[in-house]
Amino acid sequence: MTSSIEAVTRDWEGLTIPTAGTYLLDAAHKRVGFVARHMMVSKVRGEFAEATATITVAEDPTQSSVTATIQAASINTAQADRDAHLRSPEFLDAEQFPTLEFRSTGVKSRDGNEFVLTGELTIKGVTRPVDLDVEFEGVGRSPFGQDIFGFSASTEIDREEFGLTWNVALETGGVLVGKKIKIEIEGEAVRQA
Repeated sequence: MTSSIEAVTRDWEGLTIPTAGTYLLDAAHKRVGFVARHMMVSKVRGEFAEATATITVAEDPTQSSVTATIQAASINTAQADRDAHLRSPEFLDAEQFPTLEFRSTGVKSRDGNEFVLTGELTIKGVTRPVDLDVEFEGVGRSPFGQDIFGFSASTEIDREEFGLTWNVALETGGVLVGKKIKIEIEGEAVRQA
């Protein structure tokens, strides 16, 4: 096997992409984040510190697939009481449902380096279809000889569709926690031998 970067990349519709193979999400170079509305006036940001993903890049990139597992108990909003509440049965119920799962069902090329990754997201035992807007960030080789590619993805879900219905009505109208949750993912994937 040659060591040149050309050996692990290819051109596809004017985009330099990785060759077919299996890639794992690099734990040191990833963020699985979210944004929720708070009290109808501000946003709370958080992330899941522990997540894994396997990305299978196919010969035809539109036949590629992704599976991901997120550890519910690893939620972090930088506020211990809120994080404990989010792990509780009123929200994620991390003890009974320790993981959130994603399994892709398709990939559609949108424009240039933009794709739509369709799939099924399971939270608290409820599975719903989701579409992730994915931006392919590029491909390269690390100083340690690892073949990598970068990506970012986002979507918005209605948390109540997944059984996350806890809320408090506000005296001034509205609710404490918004229904819509924006999911923001950034990462690098590393080719496996």
